Amino acid sequence: MFEIFFSALGQLLQPEHLLFLMVGVFLGLIVGFLPGLGGIAGLSIVLPFVYGMDATSALALMIGLLSPLNTSDTIPAVLMGVPGTSAAQATVVDGFPMAKKGEGGRALGAAFIASMFGGVFGAICLTGAIFAARPIILAMGFGEQLLLVILALSMIGMLTGASALKGLATCCVGLLLGSMGSAPATGEFRLAFETIYLSDGIPIVIVGLGMFAMPEIIELLRRSTRISESATLGAGMFEGVKDAFRHWWIVLRCSIIGCIVGFMPGLGGSVVDWIAYGHVVQTSKNRENFGKGDVRGVLGPESANNAKEGGALIPTLLFGIPGSGSMAILLGGFILIGIEPGVPMLTQHLDLTFVMIWSVALANILATGICLFTANYWALLTTIRYALLAPFMIVLIFFAAFQATREWNDLFALLALGTLGVFMKRFGWSRPALLIGYFLAPQIEPVLYQAAQVYGFTFFERPIVIVLTLLTLGSIWAAWRYNPNHGKTYEEAGPHGGGQKRPQMIFGLVMFGFVAYALADSVQYSPRAQMFPMAVAIISLFFMIPLLYQMMRKNTAAGILYDGEREPAERSDYYFIGWIVVLLALVGLFGFAIGGASFIYLFTTREAGVNHLRNGILAVCCVSWLAFMAWVLTLQLPGGLLQTFYDMPMWLGGTL
Repeated sequence: MFEIFFSALGQLLQPEHLLFLMVGVFLGLIVGFLPGLGGIAGLSIVLPFVYGMDATSALALMIGLLSPLNTSDTIPAVLMGVPGTSAAQATVVDGFPMAKKGEGGRALGAAFIASMFGGVFGAICLTGAIFAARPIILAMGFGEQLLLVILALSMIGMLTGASALKGLATCCVGLLLGSMGSAPATGEFRLAFETIYLSDGIPIVIVGLGMFAMPEIIELLRRSTRISESATLGAGMFEGVKDAFRHWWIVLRCSIIGCIVGFMPGLGGSVVDWIAYGHVVQTSKNRENFGKGDVRGVLGPESANNAKEGGALIPTLLFGIPGSGSMAILLGGFILIGIEPGVPMLTQHLDLTFVMIWSVALANILATGICLFTANYWALLTTIRYALLAPFMIVLIFFAAFQATREWNDLFALLALGTLGVFMKRFGWSRPALLIGYFLAPQIEPVLYQAAQVYGFTFFERPIVIVLTLLTLGSIWAAWRYNPNHGKTYEEAGPHGGGQKRPQMIFGLVMFGFVAYALADSVQYSPRAQMFPMAVAIISLFFMIPLLYQMMRKNTAAGILYDGEREPAERSDYYFIGWIVVLLALVGLFGFAIGGASFIYLFTTREAGVNHLRNGILAVCCVSWLAFMAWVLTLQLPGGLLQTFYDMPMWLGGTL
């Protein structure tokens, strides 16, 4: 063990590892700062680049990107009232009022130190979990692994989204999407719609970007969110550092909460900050300043949302069950570099496991130091209008999506899944549940076959399996009983009032139609190929039928809730989806470089004001950077009709 310990320490201190860790930290700070991206989109963007890299370097890049997200997302939350990621929502409640009172520096100083402590504490908890869980994991067979994954899925469905029934149904939809392509037992193509592209399923990079990046960008554009008019940071940065030490008991308690919540699959960043914030308010004697600029309201959420990354890594590394959507993408990165989570992480790759843990702690320390000494420069970026940032982000995510298989179908798949994600967000269907279900499907199906062949139905007689089965049934029963809108009318539950019943019903029927089609499609396959999709589709209908019944009931909003408030806006979701269609049309005509530049110019001119020189320079700079990346990394840019008539270099969409 000591030999492995020192071997891991040597790998951590290698110059190449430290270099990639630093690059990842810088990328993570930028991704966290830019509203609408977040960990899932950030990891999805870098995932195509880690293929073929050395394992330690790739891990350093991914861990470095993931760890500081919940540090830099504090900057827009405090300075402009817009959380960089969902994990910074509660920070806005007291952080933004502090900034308006001229105490933005104090709020950021307190948040950065609390975030660093939470991140290091999460790494320590992960280390303890490695030693405690190793004998348990090594004793688990196929049946126990299968039931553990099913339990995790039931928890994800119950704890995410606006409705527990919707969450459970969405888990099943994700499993069905994950079963697309070749059946592992027979090689038959399922749900491929007679296309070669879907014969291997949809790349997880595209699913992640479609579920999270595109919906968040469109939502911020729809709300016409403006970044702060003033770049004034305010005084008191180091006073905030003192606040973190002065209230160390709050920071410690909320770090523990963050680890516990992160460990529970499906919770993660969407709720951990609110749980921590509620805990701080409930346990404080003096509560009148909360919501008006109380530094304690910043310390609690910030320590919890960084600590939860260490907690989320526990099921990710030890069981191969992603604790959050970003962990699902991280597991996809593991597969690309040849690392299998679970038992191999504790036997064959124990040194890499320790390298990852220490990289988490080191990345948090580096991110905190960078943020403390560069916060004034970050504040200057808040004067940029979001309408100027959004087209760059849209072009970037489509560029990343194309690297998945380097086919035009990647772009169409991102548009389709992104549109699905927009309406799932609007109508409260759990996007994390779909992503995690999608990722776990290829793992569940082989384990299901193995458990059936090794144990048959006798595996239900095993003690651990019995306990996990009871916990799963209890989780589903609790989800069945739970309804946040019980007894409410559409007017009370929906921010748009009763007129929104029809679009929600239509979307529910679309989801139901996909499940019904998957069930009908599974009938034509051999017994071993139809077992998994047929079982999942039947279970999904078990949740969807009562959900649709609730939707159709008169004057009730049971099971129907928006994922967050939808304020009235001048532009609709359809309007900005239309802009993305325009991007694909321009790329189809002129190739990605010229089409992307044209899109940025047209979008900024229409949405951010007529300034032809500024908009033209922005368009050229963005696409020049993408072309440079394509040239350096030998990446393919999508070509258009123009490239079929004229021979162009690779970085302008020509062939390799």
